[in-house]
Amino acid sequence: MDFVDLFPFAPEVGYLSLSLVNFFGSLIPFVPLPGFLLLATMSVGDTFDLHILALSSAITATVAKQIIFYVSYGGRKIINEKTRKRMRPFERLVKRYGAAAAFFAAATPIPDDLVYVPLGLAKYNPKRFFIATLTGKIVLSYVIVLISHYLGLSLVEPFLENIDDATPVYIGIAIFGVMMTAAVVLLLRLDWARILGRFAPWTLDENQED
Repeated sequence: MDFVDLFPFAPEVGYLSLSLVNFFGSLIPFVPLPGFLLLATMSVGDTFDLHILALSSAITATVAKQIIFYVSYGGRKIINEKTRKRMRPFERLVKRYGAAAAFFAAATPIPDDLVYVPLGLAKYNPKRFFIATLTGKIVLSYVIVLISHYLGLSLVEPFLENIDDATPVYIGIAIFGVMMTAAVVLLLRLDWARILGRFAPWTLDENQED
């Protein structure tokens, strides 16, 4: 199976459809892969403008992540006090490196919501979050677009050459999303005071709160 078989309709969807897929794919926590795959598929050949692809992908993904950030920003009112107390040391940790953490999460294919949710809970500066996330998403989008366009997905297709049906790939994406959701649940349940107390004792200081 060729990589483009994952999205055989890619040449017909257009920029708007890419933006919608990327937005909703980024809005669903921990499952950005459909947007990445569609962006890579549309970057092959000369049908679409590479700059429009990269920028539209980055902007729509950033808007979606900003929504997740704001939900987390207000979510501290929903999470019970016991969980909030466990999370505070970790919130202080990510807040200190907020812009750098947001940029790194956005510019790499890691599950970025593992960083964005704690930043929201810690009430990190929304403007700084937006700028750092947008910059990172632009970097990541251009990397995907340029690699896909100039290398013709030669780095990815060897992994798909023995696959005849795309269904297992879609199932894998869903399983990945479930695993990342479980990771956030674990994140909320860990005793961060015990974990960080030895390596970053300053995170236990209540005076670190802004």
